[in-house]
Amino acid sequence: MARKVLSLLLPSLLAAVGLAGLLLLCVPTRDVWEPPSFKYGIVLDAGSSHTSMFIYKWPADKKNDTGIVSQHSSCNVHGGGISSYADNPSGAGQSLVECLDQALRDVPKDRHTGTPLYLGATAGMRLLNLTRPEAAANVLAAVTRTLTQYPFHFRGARILSGQDEGVFGWVTANYLLEKFIKYGWVGQWFQPRKGTLGAMDLGGASTQITFETASPAEDPANEVQLRLYGQHYRVYTHSFLCYGRDQVLQRLLAGALQTHGPHPCWPRGYSAQVQLQDVYDSPCTAAQGPLTFNSSASISLSGSSEPALCRSLVSQLFNFSSCHFSQCSFNGVFQPPVTGSFIAFSAFFYTVDFLRTVMGLPVATLQQLEVATTTLCSQTWSEVRLAPPWATQRAQPAHIIPPVTH
Repeated sequence: MARKVLSLLLPSLLAAVGLAGLLLLCVPTRDVWEPPSFKYGIVLDAGSSHTSMFIYKWPADKKNDTGIVSQHSSCNVHGGGISSYADNPSGAGQSLVECLDQALRDVPKDRHTGTPLYLGATAGMRLLNLTRPEAAANVLAAVTRTLTQYPFHFRGARILSGQDEGVFGWVTANYLLEKFIKYGWVGQWFQPRKGTLGAMDLGGASTQITFETASPAEDPANEVQLRLYGQHYRVYTHSFLCYGRDQVLQRLLAGALQTHGPHPCWPRGYSAQVQLQDVYDSPCTAAQGPLTFNSSASISLSGSSEPALCRSLVSQLFNFSSCHFSQCSFNGVFQPPVTGSFIAFSAFFYTVDFLRTVMGLPVATLQQLEVATTTLCSQTWSEVRLAPPWATQRAQPAHIIPPVTH
């Protein structure tokens, strides 16, 4: 599958990937006549590690009942994702105020009341809802109280399903790449009639794979049918909870602790105090922890720069032996034949960008990516820190993960 990856999106695309698809699917707002002009919509993408606000606009008229959307402005919310406020729900709502105040300025005042406002929370809140549903409800309630204080047309704050997250990312990527509709040189919109790209989205707590398929899914939970710009699309999608970058790093850390040896994915010469509570305080790592442990205890852990052992540790996170369908990806999850090209974004981009721009390693092909990760994982902490001074904040062991192919 990895051999089908076409390329990585530019940072500008990454900024829009959040939940632009939500607007594309939900553009019908209020059936109120108004003169030809722009309508606006506000989406808060509440990810596991941070929240971003995107303001979109589109002409009042639509093409085949689907809006032609463009990004108007954006704002990054300070602090962690809203799930990090599980013990301080009011803080989750307060964290959004600065960006919402910007929205008051960016959206014309006469459009405030007709501007839909959404908040969609992703895998961070899905995990919190699994372990502490009352805390998740309190966070959403606090966020809702804040959002309803603004003059926009509040349309809800909810936890998105993994299926929603995958489809929205796929719609957004293909929309921005003009796979659905394109503005021609003669000044008219037309459908390019090109195939869509598959989307691979590596988030903080989950990762999504979504692509168009010709055959019905053997597992109905993995199929979504869409109608965009007058065309029908059958889409396969699956979200792998606990396979986002942050949760995978925690699971690798838990795996290293189980061996009672050094962390093979950390560079030799690097060490850190690891709080056990931080390691096992997630449903993704709970099964890897000891039956009893002192939650306030910490363990000193050092790195050993061993690419082969690191790869083995990563491989243990995937199960390729069990499948009750005609074919699976991993962990018994159905996946139809993969065809065409894919585009990878979110943490896929940041990881490869780190290898290319900070470490100066070529990553244009899969083979080069394999060599680059082996090279980096073989370096000592002193060698890693030889990166340019402006990059030292980015040169952290947490980013050193070799790719897994099957």
